Amino acid sequence: MIDLSAREREHEHAPPGPRWRSALHTLRHDLPASLVVFLVAVPLSLGIALASGAPVVAGLIAAIVGGIVAGALGGSALQVSGPAAGLTVIMAETIAEFGWAATCAITMLAGMLQILFGLSRVARAALAISPAIVHGMLAGIGVTIVLAQLHVVLGGSAQSSPVDNLLQLPRQLVALHGQATLLGLLTIAVLLIWGRLPAAVRKVPGPLVAIAGVTVLSVAAGMNVPRVDVPSNVLEIRFVPMLPDGGWFDFGLAAVTVALVASVESLLSAVATDKMHTGPRADLNRELVGQGAANLASGALGGLPVTGVIVRSSTNVQSGARSRASAVLHGLWVLLFVAVLAGLVRNIPLAALAGLLVHVGARLVNVEHIKDVLRHGDLPVYLITLGGVVAFDLLTGVLVGLGTAAVIMLRRLLWAGIHAERDGEEWRVVVEGALSALSIPRLSAVLGGIPRGTRVTLELVVDYLDHAAFDLLSSWQQAHERAGGRVLVDEIGHPWFERGKAGEPTVHRARAKPVVPRWFAPWSQWQRGQEDTAVEVPAQRSPESSMRRGMVEFERRTAELVRPILSRLANVHEPQTLFLTCGDARIVPNLITSSGPGDLFTIRNIGNLVPDHALCEDGADASIGASLEFAVDVLKVREIVVCGHSSCGAMKALIDGAPADSPALRTWLRHAAPSLERARRHSPVTIEGEVPGSETDRLALHNVLQQLDRLREYPTIARAQARGDIELVGMYFDVGAARVHLYDAGSGTFTSAGRRSVTG
Repeated sequence: MIDLSAREREHEHAPPGPRWRSALHTLRHDLPASLVVFLVAVPLSLGIALASGAPVVAGLIAAIVGGIVAGALGGSALQVSGPAAGLTVIMAETIAEFGWAATCAITMLAGMLQILFGLSRVARAALAISPAIVHGMLAGIGVTIVLAQLHVVLGGSAQSSPVDNLLQLPRQLVALHGQATLLGLLTIAVLLIWGRLPAAVRKVPGPLVAIAGVTVLSVAAGMNVPRVDVPSNVLEIRFVPMLPDGGWFDFGLAAVTVALVASVESLLSAVATDKMHTGPRADLNRELVGQGAANLASGALGGLPVTGVIVRSSTNVQSGARSRASAVLHGLWVLLFVAVLAGLVRNIPLAALAGLLVHVGARLVNVEHIKDVLRHGDLPVYLITLGGVVAFDLLTGVLVGLGTAAVIMLRRLLWAGIHAERDGEEWRVVVEGALSALSIPRLSAVLGGIPRGTRVTLELVVDYLDHAAFDLLSSWQQAHERAGGRVLVDEIGHPWFERGKAGEPTVHRARAKPVVPRWFAPWSQWQRGQEDTAVEVPAQRSPESSMRRGMVEFERRTAELVRPILSRLANVHEPQTLFLTCGDARIVPNLITSSGPGDLFTIRNIGNLVPDHALCEDGADASIGASLEFAVDVLKVREIVVCGHSSCGAMKALIDGAPADSPALRTWLRHAAPSLERARRHSPVTIEGEVPGSETDRLALHNVLQQLDRLREYPTIARAQARGDIELVGMYFDVGAARVHLYDAGSGTFTSAGRRSVTG
């Protein structure tokens, strides 16, 4: 079953009155939009039929069926379907090989396949095709159309292949056919100029103006040029689909090719159309069913294959269409035109339609698409697909493009950057990316250039390490150390080579423990010595040495990443939050608040304490007061956070008493005496309704609330609160559970920051 869009389901169940009013309101937009699309569709349909080598009326039949059938049954409400330039090459080859009657049968079979694709719900699989292949295919089709139709513009006839058209073009340029050439070039000129005119003028479609204007000129001037051949009674359809007498494999292959290309073009057009409006999103599986039904009908009636067409669809959206009624109406207008005004078509010069097709084909070679694939590094795929379509045929070009894309993707997945650099008397070998057997020649060459007996740091930043590469690294490490050298393995990320010296592979990634990034992992975790990996970090290294190694790591891996941010902040200091917390080394403010440089103005001390403001005024302890005044009055922070934490050493010292030989600590902890008194007088503060089991943690919660009260006594903060310029927030960090809790004054408890964010 194909689902209706949400808007359509609403209309089905709406009361009769509102439904009719809504339909009339929508029709006010759809009716004029359908007329604009109709005016664009007629000349394009005629030109595409001409380029395909099909009867001219076949393009009009496809436009009628595409508008009515695909418009009514498709899954994209605003997409307009009809004959597409993207299929001209395939259709020209198919007609030349099988004849028109069998080509109609191929169109019907392709429609049946599309219906099966849609019912199988595989539509989104087509979106996995690289945009570079699609754009390259369209560009190849565009080049093919231009090369063929330039001959018609110049008054001649197109050759059998794009290569022949290119080779014969100089001869055609020499033998210009005056009147036909004039009309073709005039058509191209009008189309080029029309896009530069004011918007009010461009409301009339350029293709209509060009074809109508050139046709009137040719008739008025009495020019004797080849014109469109249309039967006297277009509605007398004499095309009956017929199966071929043989060549069934080629027949089936042609049907599959038409089905696949038409499906991909329709789906990509539907996705592109969705980006242009805010209405219901396309149901891609339903769209394939609608396109298949349209091709089944078009082939039966003697029409060209139908696809979703981005030119008509974008015109539909820009003209204000609101529903699928616009596409259906456009098909009805084409039918009316064929029935009543088909005689006018006989006056259209073939050179004018060829000029229109040259313009359409040239636009398929989209410069923005080329820039886009270049930015993504897919230009080779684009160019190879384009070249394959032009030099061979569309199917071959797409298959070659798919193969090229697969090779490039494989290379990117298995790419490894390998280089060696000298660091004084030592060497560093850096390996980045995916290290596989394909990288062994390069890896072997780099390792072979390291002098024997030297100290080497093997820096591995790899996403994957396969068996062959592992064996090479392990053998080289053992051989280098047997020769008197030393290999230190510095592995960043998953430990693929953790026990490489012993020749034992690391466990599979799925069973390995997650690796903590170095910007958070303690020094002891990533600088520790391990005999099995030969990471030589002496156990007695001083903290200063660890700090130096951390700074080197920052310079090597982080500085380049943060330099753009820090350069913007070099002369700007506008933090949003003053963060007052304990000096405990386990509390990392930027980590638990997901903040970065410039966000937090941080004050840290033992126990996250705020002295009595009277002491600050007396000058006995002015550092906290000065920081508060600077943050509130100068930096204009919007909130102040007091963050306590579990297992706080200051709270433990407050309970047990500070060491006798630490007079400064004992003096400082006097600022926390009110917190201790508060904890004794008040009921325990809870976390998510639970009372912490540790007395230290219970005191830490009371301490946060006491410091918030202290802050309110500071005149600077009291004035800011009275103005509504600042908020005070109580926070508690459970170190062991890695959970952040915020104080909720309403419930009197600390609640998970993941559920709510409230001020104290």
